[in-house]
Amino acid sequence: MDTSSSSSAGPLAGLKVLELGQLIAGPFAAKTLADFGAEVVKIEPPGAGDPLRKWRLLKDGTSVWWQLQSRNKRSLALDLKTPEAQDIARKLATDADVLIENFRPGAMEGWGLGPDELLQLNPRLIMLRISGYGQTGPYRDRPGFGVVAEAMSGLRHLTGEPGRVPVRVGVSIGDTLAALHGVIGILLALQHRHSSGLGQVIDVALYEAVFNCMESLLPEYSAFGAVRGPAGSALPGIAPSNAYRCKDDSYALIAGNGDSIFKRLMTVIGREDLGADPSLSDNAGRVARVAEIDEAIGQWAAQRTVDDVLALLDQASVPAGRIYTVADIAADPHYRARGMLDERRMDDGSRLTLPGIVPKLSATPGSHRRNAPAIGQDSDAVLKELGLSPEQIRGLKEKGIVA
Repeated sequence: MDTSSSSSAGPLAGLKVLELGQLIAGPFAAKTLADFGAEVVKIEPPGAGDPLRKWRLLKDGTSVWWQLQSRNKRSLALDLKTPEAQDIARKLATDADVLIENFRPGAMEGWGLGPDELLQLNPRLIMLRISGYGQTGPYRDRPGFGVVAEAMSGLRHLTGEPGRVPVRVGVSIGDTLAALHGVIGILLALQHRHSSGLGQVIDVALYEAVFNCMESLLPEYSAFGAVRGPAGSALPGIAPSNAYRCKDDSYALIAGNGDSIFKRLMTVIGREDLGADPSLSDNAGRVARVAEIDEAIGQWAAQRTVDDVLALLDQASVPAGRIYTVADIAADPHYRARGMLDERRMDDGSRLTLPGIVPKLSATPGSHRRNAPAIGQDSDAVLKELGLSPEQIRGLKEKGIVA
């Protein structure tokens, strides 16, 4: 069944968003706005469209990822390399509230679509610009993908086991973090526009978005010269917090790093002596003896199945959990109860489960109002709204500028 309301307008109803760019960061930002009611027109090249349409696993020739990334959007297939298409984009930007682009710096200016041009036409326009290294600085012209940003931010250096090749997070976390920072920037800019009447440019660099989430990495280096390194499944400087192997070869993630939680955890595993030890009453003391604590928890977990471990810890109010696969997620009742397994009927009649919408708003929740569009599905309608006649649209199609 469909688990979100299709009638909810959302808090961003009436906000007009023009999405340029492709793949992940820019489109993810636009998707987030669309989920909460924004009217998003996505411009993509005629023919193949956004490359994401062909990424990873395909169903009937189209990526199922596309169905998530482009829900609630309209598609205008437009060749931005042509002057006629650039003129159409300028007209759309003149009527838009927000423009989102994630091309390499300079591309928009080369098409006559830079902020100098567009903000003159529409002073209320908010432009979100996402790029690898930002619009300024010595690296601005370098090609930048999320994986490179994750490495430059310091994240890649911290992942994996000590002494082994650093591993990447299994999703495009750099792009997603940049997109979310971009959405925050848009909402801040809308608040500023409410009082000033003026738009502005939001400059989001992929590496900076990841770096912003690196917690104490830089101040620890500044204060102590400490270069933090990978620590496997543990959380350095916070104890105990680790993955512990159980009798059935599954792992339990246990976070007993609160002072009172630690005492309860030690009671559960039968090590009241450690729980009562004054030197372990705070985090600093536990960090100094983390190997001893981890060994005690590990010995206890190794004698029990992961289900038994989690049940005992839940009774004692100790935060713990198992490592989920997507099959576990799809079968989990809590995911379903929270509307995070959103079963949808696609335009071809098939069923597809998509992640639900977050965050959860009590009065103006987001909604899945429209399935992801086919390439150029809405070209005619968007261009007619812009004032083009059927003859003009037909002429653009004959030239291959519009599809």
